[in-house]
Amino acid sequence: MASIKLILRTHQQDQTGHCPLYIRVIKDRKAKFISVGLKLKESEWDEAKQRVKKNHPNSARMNASIAQKVADAEGQVADLERKVKTVSVKKLKEAIKGKEVPNFFDYAYKRCEKIKGSVSVSTYKNYKMYLKKFEDWVGTKDVFFDDITVSLLMDYMAYMVNELGNGQTTQRYSIMILAIMFKEAIKEDIIPEYMYPFSKLTLKKNTAPRTFLKKEQITAFMEYPVKEGSLAELAKDMFVFSIYAGGLRFGDVVELQYKHFLEADAKIKKTINKTVNRTKAEHQFKVGKLALDIIEKYKKENPDPTDFIFPIIKHKEQYLKNREFRQKVKENATGSINFQLNRIGKALKFDFSLSFHLSRHTFATNALNNGMRIEHVSKLMGHQDIRTTQIYAKILGEELDKAVDDFIY
Repeated sequence: MASIKLILRTHQQDQTGHCPLYIRVIKDRKAKFISVGLKLKESEWDEAKQRVKKNHPNSARMNASIAQKVADAEGQVADLERKVKTVSVKKLKEAIKGKEVPNFFDYAYKRCEKIKGSVSVSTYKNYKMYLKKFEDWVGTKDVFFDDITVSLLMDYMAYMVNELGNGQTTQRYSIMILAIMFKEAIKEDIIPEYMYPFSKLTLKKNTAPRTFLKKEQITAFMEYPVKEGSLAELAKDMFVFSIYAGGLRFGDVVELQYKHFLEADAKIKKTINKTVNRTKAEHQFKVGKLALDIIEKYKKENPDPTDFIFPIIKHKEQYLKNREFRQKVKENATGSINFQLNRIGKALKFDFSLSFHLSRHTFATNALNNGMRIEHVSKLMGHQDIRTTQIYAKILGEELDKAVDDFIY
């Protein structure tokens, strides 16, 4: 037979010192918690008598409301246990709750479908992937919002570390996706704000330093011999292009079209003018001579303005019209280009794994090192917060400190 008791969950205390009150249902040594919809200070709750203390100004009214909810819960449990001989604690909770708190996974997966058209394909896939990861760990879709507590999330984080070997970045994303769903549900008034359990979690950021190519490494990379017309040559050229074209991300370099450079007389301009994939902002800036030389190298004769500069995308029409196909092509291209870059990096004995994104880091650190104002670097890179750009300035500061230690003291 199930037992029912009121529990003040002091480990969920908010900044004002208030804690949520729950009805705890225990059946077959398994417990479920159902929100009463009230919050109290620990000093206002009498655990032994299961009542709000008289020091609370509305104690009489609140006790009457709580007593009614407990009586309703007991009635629901008794009715269901009479009808079903082997009822589970989950079913008891559902019977008591009614529609008070929705199922988390029902809401989260539906939310993914709602935003599918307004986010990138990769973002949509990541949302669903991290939700499925959590679902697989919990072992069921039968999870309500108030089932997801601080202690449950801490167990999940321990599982990611100990069983999956996830790093800090993966842990952060895994938890952040869940938190986003809670925030959206709160915005829609589907759940109360006090059900949000993430405020008490500490998510560590990856403090690994950002890697970039120094000038002598850039020179060695550019001089590394590759076969003409090979994928390795294309990887090299795209990487160098990004370094001298504002640190453009791989997706933006891949999608550069002739219209982003052409003028009325079909001569290449010295600026890029395109909408950046990540921020959806219009980006216009001057590019360096090395980047322009690479464009000239791949320039077709009498190209269509919608043709891509770099010969890596096949089936142009399908690519431009189909989001899923576009994402798949970019993922495959990223893997292929990074494979070639990593091979070159190993041949040059770089003490880090060379990938395309390092071209972005390399642009930022070299631009700052050459005296470009941090505001201008931030603008070129499309950073929404200059504090992101300041990370590169800090790297240069650390490099300078090391140089002083090595050569002066």
